[in-house]
Amino acid sequence: MQSLNLRQIEVFRAIMITGSINGAAQLLFVSQPAVSRMLSHTEARIGFRLFERVKGRLYPSPEARSLFNDVESVYRDIQRVNTTLHNLVQQRQGVLRIASSPSLGHQLVPDAIGAFRQCNENILVSLECLRHRLLRDRLLDQHADLGISLFPIDHPNLCAVPLSYIRVMVVCPANHPLTRLPAKELPAALAETPFIGYSSDTPFYSFMMKAFERVGLPYRPSIDVDSPHHACALVKNGTGFSVVDEISFRASGAERMAVLPILAEERLTISLVHLRHEPLAQFAQVFIDHLRKVLDSSGFHLFNMD
Repeated sequence: MQSLNLRQIEVFRAIMITGSINGAAQLLFVSQPAVSRMLSHTEARIGFRLFERVKGRLYPSPEARSLFNDVESVYRDIQRVNTTLHNLVQQRQGVLRIASSPSLGHQLVPDAIGAFRQCNENILVSLECLRHRLLRDRLLDQHADLGISLFPIDHPNLCAVPLSYIRVMVVCPANHPLTRLPAKELPAALAETPFIGYSSDTPFYSFMMKAFERVGLPYRPSIDVDSPHHACALVKNGTGFSVVDEISFRASGAERMAVLPILAEERLTISLVHLRHEPLAQFAQVFIDHLRKVLDSSGFHLFNMD
């Protein structure tokens, strides 16, 4: 089995990032011949080319692109180690790493972080807004301490605790003719209106497919997006109608959108997610208290966590 040492990985990554031998040499503070020799030695060792040479330029092979994904993952781990070391040197009391669904991470979670930091200045808080599968993987890989998810996460190694539920809203541009129709006429009218839907690899897609089926509305998007915030932006510029969560609706500025009286009973549940057999740090519990206060002050229903 062929393997690469850390120096070979470092040179490979530098070439991928900069796109040239010269750029990699400058990034690594070494000579161009040294980078060229290392690349040639690496390719000879693994038995295939990582880069194609065309008119003096380097183009990554498919194998190089695949390898680069894993290399970047390694470097992210190294960066986290260095961050932890830096915090120890600076005598910080701890680090709270939060992974959040994008809908919650644009406004709700930052508001809670702001309140938390006022009384916990020595805690470094890291926030990543991630799609559903990446959020789950961050927790499983122990690269996040706490997940705040808008959709259920079902995994035997994770514990998901319901925190709150929020409404789902069918929105269209303000003053659109749809706003003047009675509720019973909306499904037929919406079927003839451009629809902003969600990519099939998002949990919103599965949710909306079922919700549309319940009201007899066909799921035929004109545009696919991966975030309710993108959907809100398209609704506001008059592109069509969409379905978004209440938090995204509020954060996107509701004055240029109207809410239609359909799917009014649909709800999404915000959950706190963490490793099942790893207790949360005390300051993580304090952050959760601030998050609950932000939700409560915003008028959202809270579940009892006792």
